[in-house]
Amino acid sequence: MTEKKKREKVTAEITLAHLVEFAQESGMRLSREEAVAFFNQNGRAYAMWKEMMQAAEQYIKNTLKQCGPVAVERSSERRRMVV
Repeated sequence: MTEKKKREKVTAEITLAHLVEFAQESGMRLSREEAVAFFNQNGRAYAMWKEMMQAAEQYIKNTLKQCGPVAVERSSERRRMVV
């Protein structure tokens, strides 16, 4: 895991390495080429993306319900308008 950072965008991905590792954990052997074929078969990669987006949306909604909005600290320094 990387260190925590302030983020404006979150990117999540399942890589070929992840797929090969998941297969090994399930007792299967999967080559890189087979992993690529698995992702590309029958729209599987797009279906996985949609599932991840739906899971992320549900996670965000549940988290917001539990803890509410996040307080944003305002700078005490006034911004100057440049004309």
